Amino acid sequence: MIIVFAVLASVAVTGWVVYMLVKRYFDNEQKERLLRIKMDERAETLRVVTPIRLQAYERMALFLERISPDSLVLRCWQPGMDLKLLQGVMTKNIRDEWEHNLSQQVYLSTELWTRIREAKDEMTSLVNSAAVSLPDTDDPTRLAAGIFASAAKHSPCEAALEAMHKEINELFG
Repeated sequence: MIIVFAVLASVAVTGWVVYMLVKRYFDNEQKERLLRIKMDERAETLRVVTPIRLQAYERMALFLERISPDSLVLRCWQPGMDLKLLQGVMTKNIRDEWEHNLSQQVYLSTELWTRIREAKDEMTSLVNSAAVSLPDTDDPTRLAAGIFASAAKHSPCEAALEAMHKEINELFG
C-alpha cells in the first residue's frame, strides 16, 4: 500500500510539474503573440501618423512665417489704408490664421504648441502696442516701421520656429 501511495504521489507530483511547465510555456507564447500584435499595431500607427505629424509641423511653420512681421505687413497693407484699419486687418489676419490651424495641436508636443501660441499672442501684442504708440492720423507705414523695429529686438516667430526645428530633429532626425 505504501508503494502504491508513493507511486501515486510521484505520478501526481510529476503530473503537476509537467502541467505547470506546459502552462507557463503557453502563457509565455500568448504574451509573446500579444506583444507582436501590439508592436505590429504600433508600427502601422506610426506609418499612418508620421506623415500627418510632418504635415502639422509644415502647416505650423507656414503659420509662423505668415504671421511674421515681414509677411504680415506685406500681405495686409493696401494703398489708402489708415493706421487703425491696418492694425485691425493685421490682428484679424493673425486670428484667422490661428483658427485655421487650431487642429494641428493634436500632432505637436504641448511644449511646442505653447511656444507657437505664445508667438501668436506676442505678434498680436506687438501690432497693438506699435499702433497704440502712434496717433490715429499717422501714416500706416510708421506702424509697419514700429512693428519691424520691435521684431528686430525679439522675433517671437523665429523663436517658435527654432523650437519646432529642435523638436523635429529630436523626433525624426
